[in-house]
Amino acid sequence: MAKRKTGLTLLGKSETRLPASPADARLETFPNPAKRNYRIRFETADFTSLCPVTGQMDFAQITIEYVPAKLCVESKSLKFYLASYRNERAFNEAVTNRILDDFVRACSPREAVVTAEFSTRGGIALTVRAEYAGSAVPATP
Repeated sequence: MAKRKTGLTLLGKSETRLPASPADARLETFPNPAKRNYRIRFETADFTSLCPVTGQMDFAQITIEYVPAKLCVESKSLKFYLASYRNERAFNEAVTNRILDDFVRACSPREAVVTAEFSTRGGIALTVRAEYAGSAVPATP
């Protein structure tokens, strides 16, 4: 079987080197195979980042739902990107909004929503929902 050049660098490789930080991570994309609007949903319960004050781990379930335009995000690159937050110190609100900004920058979707449901700490659970409606330009970090 002939190997096609796709530009994807992680898919099909068994290397497990995770990026050291989100700045070192790369969300890889591939051409959207359909012309119609449809939704793609990614979910992971395996997300962690660090509290910027205490350094303690914050655990979250991250859900990303989007309507692709010309590009789709490849799931293994997303897995590596999300794992790169494990040593990142940031408030939950900043993490959620950065994920959305990086995602939008990578694939320019028609719309996207990132929902981060952080585990209860001190008796309070926190959910952050950041939305992109296709007209706003994400901030540059």
